[in-house]
Amino acid sequence: MYGINPEKPLIMHIDLNSAFATAEQQAHPTLRGKPMGVTNRLSKECVVIAASYEAKALGIKVGTRRSEALAICPTFVFIESDPAKYHAVYQKLINIMSDYSPKIQMKSIDEGVIDFHGMEPVLKDRTIEEIGYEIKQRVKSDIGDWMRINIGIGTNYFLAKEAASWHKPDGLDKIDHTNLISYYKEHKLTDLCGIAERFEARLNSYGIMTPLDFLKADESMLQKRVFKSITGLYWYKRLRGYEIDDYDTKLGMVGRQWVVHDPTDSSDYLLPCLSFLCETTGIKLRYRQSEARGICVWARYKSGEHWYSKRMHKTTFYTNQEIYQYALQLFNSRPHGTIIMIGIYCYMLTPSTRNQMSLFEDVIKKDWLTKAVDEINDFYGKFTVYSATTLNGRKIVKQKVPFGGTEYFDLLIKRS
Repeated sequence: MYGINPEKPLIMHIDLNSAFATAEQQAHPTLRGKPMGVTNRLSKECVVIAASYEAKALGIKVGTRRSEALAICPTFVFIESDPAKYHAVYQKLINIMSDYSPKIQMKSIDEGVIDFHGMEPVLKDRTIEEIGYEIKQRVKSDIGDWMRINIGIGTNYFLAKEAASWHKPDGLDKIDHTNLISYYKEHKLTDLCGIAERFEARLNSYGIMTPLDFLKADESMLQKRVFKSITGLYWYKRLRGYEIDDYDTKLGMVGRQWVVHDPTDSSDYLLPCLSFLCETTGIKLRYRQSEARGICVWARYKSGEHWYSKRMHKTTFYTNQEIYQYALQLFNSRPHGTIIMIGIYCYMLTPSTRNQMSLFEDVIKKDWLTKAVDEINDFYGKFTVYSATTLNGRKIVKQKVPFGGTEYFDLLIKRS
């Protein structure tokens, strides 16, 4: 049995509010205070990937199509994404966080965590809330006066993230043993991070209707009946402020997709673009020091149909040339029709062994060439050297803003 964790809260969650949209409003003062959004590529039916708070207040959110946004707000402004700008904001946020603790972890592109355990010399008798307000001011002075962050403080990652979402935008809240119960009383199950409608339905079926019910639920019931796994114990401890989320999520696959600029069935147009997608996927794969055994290529057609083909290989692969060769074999078997989106991903990943000496000369040459090209591009800039098959694709396919984890955003910073 665990009671509520009585420890001093030393985990701080930082959430950069509507990061990409706010970065654009910072860069373009005429957009401040106006409904606007960021899209990866301007087109007739592009979608919002980041909305300003003014847009969110009108019901325009991530995933809203251009026509829907303009129907809600005829003066809505779309801005095409500018990864270099977001790189700069992201790096400045990391620099600020690193001044307070070496134990920082970026949970996503616009969210990070600072662990203050053992950092008493940094606190210098100041409360963690005072540090939070100082970080808020530094974000405004170092990144921009229009930039706002939410800060949450808790005894574990979960409560810190909950606190960061409590009073948006620009809030600073703390959840610990003194107010945890009152916090749960104010919220619904689906307000909790990690609880979606399907998850809520499962809890409801066992009489758990509110976060407070969830907190009061017996550990044995959660583990043996509700979740039927150790996940029940994890939730039992998580809700009480004990840390069980301090780990890195394993990468399952890497890939890239692209909305075709000019929908077509022409191989002359599509193959260079596919080659470019394969090359950027290879860069991601090697950046994670991984190799793959599986590859999948897929396409979406103007007719609404969806096609995919995947294949497992006996040996691992990691070079751009191998990825394109395997992808091309699959793509050439596609049904003909006007393609509006294509994508590729590699799966069944394993840690790379390419630093180990091989007995085969052709493998050694392949390793050496791939490493040499990567080093040239790292030093002189992205795509200084690349395959001839990628030449036209690089001109057509634009760099997108990566979502989810931060590894590829770090890669883009390195290569920018």
